[in-house]
Amino acid sequence: MKVIRKASFVFLALCLLVSCGSKSKSEATKNDEKEQKENTQAPNVVFILSDDQSWTDYGFMGDENIETPRIDQFVKESLTFTRGYVPTPLCSPSLATIITGLYPKDHGVLGNDKVYERGNIRGKERAEAYKPIITAFEKQTTLPDLLKEKGYLSFQTGKWWHGNHKVGGFDYGMTHGDPKRGGRHGDYGLEIGRKGLDTLNSYVDLALKQKKPFFLWYAPFLPHRPHNPPARLYEKYKKKTDSEHLAKYWAMCEWFDETCGELFDLFEDKGLTENTLFVYVCDNGWAQNPEKSGYLKHSKRAPFDMGIRTPIMYKWKGKITPKLDTKTITSSIDMVPTVLDILGIEKPQNLPGLSVLDTKALNERKGVFGEVYAHDFDTIENSMYYNMAIFPPYKIIVPDPVRKKDEVVQLFNIDEDPFEKHNLATSHPEIVKELKQKINAFRAI
Repeated sequence: MKVIRKASFVFLALCLLVSCGSKSKSEATKNDEKEQKENTQAPNVVFILSDDQSWTDYGFMGDENIETPRIDQFVKESLTFTRGYVPTPLCSPSLATIITGLYPKDHGVLGNDKVYERGNIRGKERAEAYKPIITAFEKQTTLPDLLKEKGYLSFQTGKWWHGNHKVGGFDYGMTHGDPKRGGRHGDYGLEIGRKGLDTLNSYVDLALKQKKPFFLWYAPFLPHRPHNPPARLYEKYKKKTDSEHLAKYWAMCEWFDETCGELFDLFEDKGLTENTLFVYVCDNGWAQNPEKSGYLKHSKRAPFDMGIRTPIMYKWKGKITPKLDTKTITSSIDMVPTVLDILGIEKPQNLPGLSVLDTKALNERKGVFGEVYAHDFDTIENSMYYNMAIFPPYKIIVPDPVRKKDEVVQLFNIDEDPFEKHNLATSHPEIVKELKQKINAFRAI
């Protein structure tokens, strides 16, 4: 009996050992599967950037002429802020803010060109003067840099002012930035959208082949000049106005809308929609001059809302609840923090923005700031044109006392006067004083 009991004990011990071993292997397998699942669930991120378009120029914003059906549908599927802002009404500094999450005073790109001496060789002096700006900007931490810790690939298509795409931390990109080959504000990248999405499609396929999540920068040169829309769209809008310039601009807005639709369809066809975060913004505003191809002076490069206001949208199907928010103030400085929040990446301390998914923080924030510098800039002190503070219901525009010495401080109730027609500065000196103090504190950070 003792022998049988001993044998039984040995058998039982072996069973327990095998059982424990099997359990350990099962747990390891589960952990591997969990890790793999987490990796595959990391959402792709797509930034969609309109270029030179007013905050009013969309179907969903009530425009009676411009048709934007694909963006209108996108809005229905997104958390949309109709009172979004970019901090500056010019493309290069605005793009730098979108990719870094910093205000222009902090990322150092104040305008489109560094002050330079005009010489006989077109573009050479300009490129040489801008080199230090690119070198300094390369030291900034961009969203693609931050996403690398999560294994993301990053792709640049479209407009990109800041030299080669690698300066922004992108792994691959369309913009070479070589001034000897015409590199300026996007070069080859400016073909995306206007000439189809083939390169963008190839980038997405590359990420799928490598089984990596990706960040995609889609910044087509639309509806930016040249206003040369397809004939079918131009003919459509010619019937709505006697101004060929308005007709061309309106047609460009719908052309941009069509390319957004192509982008959405591409992701849908590849089965990527449900695992992709789409973020939409416009780099700066535009008000078309009906008499010529340029813009009206209260829009691009101006401190008014027609220059800096834009709808901002966030869509992640099944993860972000769609809502049309017509009251909350948000800014392009919030785009990077929102992505980091979604991905569980700690936000760098120097970022002034916040995650728009943090409802408490968003409700507690009272306002945002804006800055306008010279197109050809030097230092902050030598290039400042305007400071703005948007603290609803009020917005203040403070002209620089040196470069805009003939202009007065302007205060608007933008809740009641969204097109800034009535200057309230003289009748509300206490509000002017308070907002000026806020600007001083902002400048001192």
